[in-house]
Amino acid sequence: MPISRRMSIQTLALTAGGLLTQSGDLFSSQQPSPKKLGIALVGLGNYATSQLAPALLETQNCYLAGIVTGSPDKAKTWAATYNIPAKNIYTYQTFDQIRNNPDIDIIYVVLPNFLHAEYTIRAAQAGKHVICEKPMAMNASEARQMITACDKAGVQLSVGYRLYFEPHHLEMRRLAAENTFGHSKVIESALGFTVPGPGSWRLDKKIGGGGAIMDLGVYAIQGARRTLNLDPISVTAQAFTFDKEHFKDVHEMVFWQFEFPGGTIADCRTTYSSYIDRLYATCERGWFKLEPSYNATGAQGITSRGPMDVSSPHYQQIAQMDAFVHSIRTKTKPEASGEEGWKDMKLIGAILQAVETGRKIQIYW
Repeated sequence: MPISRRMSIQTLALTAGGLLTQSGDLFSSQQPSPKKLGIALVGLGNYATSQLAPALLETQNCYLAGIVTGSPDKAKTWAATYNIPAKNIYTYQTFDQIRNNPDIDIIYVVLPNFLHAEYTIRAAQAGKHVICEKPMAMNASEARQMITACDKAGVQLSVGYRLYFEPHHLEMRRLAAENTFGHSKVIESALGFTVPGPGSWRLDKKIGGGGAIMDLGVYAIQGARRTLNLDPISVTAQAFTFDKEHFKDVHEMVFWQFEFPGGTIADCRTTYSSYIDRLYATCERGWFKLEPSYNATGAQGITSRGPMDVSSPHYQQIAQMDAFVHSIRTKTKPEASGEEGWKDMKLIGAILQAVETGRKIQIYW
């Protein structure tokens, strides 16, 4: 019996952890529902405030149990808004005491990039499972240290890759896997926006790690490799900086070209000086795309045959965090694992090497 498009995307969603949004199917009605796991958010910036905390009001398998902040005012506001008890509120000076708190099972690191490794390792040493926001680290070596620390502590590590579970991106993956329009020949993957103000920490290489390629390039990389379910074998790249006063330490824009096994080419771009948000695949007998693709407010999909029949929840992080809890309970590697984050850091390193040398860089896995 032929497999329908809807059946296929449901299968992909299950593989990627989407089954967690259907907890009634996971556990027999004759069994008590398992205890929700408590998550503590470390860093209460815009992403934690506008995306993660609201999503945690809708997750089925976890909840907002605690916070770590250096701001007494934020601590007071969050405690009142989310009914967080005083014993579950930590400062950066008291962070390591979190090891003694049974209410908190998972630490979600939502700090500037240069602090990701430190707080991931400290969370692991405290015996807590970890979700680290992207980019995972400042480089591949740091990412590997984080993986090792979590393995040594016997805790799970995931990267905050919400789009691993987003239905539009799962549909792109399905269309490529099933060769619905024939073999994928070229992938175009790009994300960019105008960075706020010259004082943004994202423009400081010591804090952000490298500007748009670190912050937004991760999405463009994943759009290509996740659609194809392949890792690239070589890369060429070019970088441009026209506003040298604004972009002193980081590239204003980076273009790169991945070659994948089987002959598919990915043409990718990222920038901090203009808006672009697109994932497009052209094939032997048609095309399919998301535009917008990567933003947290929702993707829109269309193919050469018409619109994608796909919808997604308001908060993409719901499935992401519920999927991680499922991995913890079943003791299986998360879909958005630390190894996935390491791969992206390795690829960013290869892209920057290609920029600096002007040569094609071979990528060995």
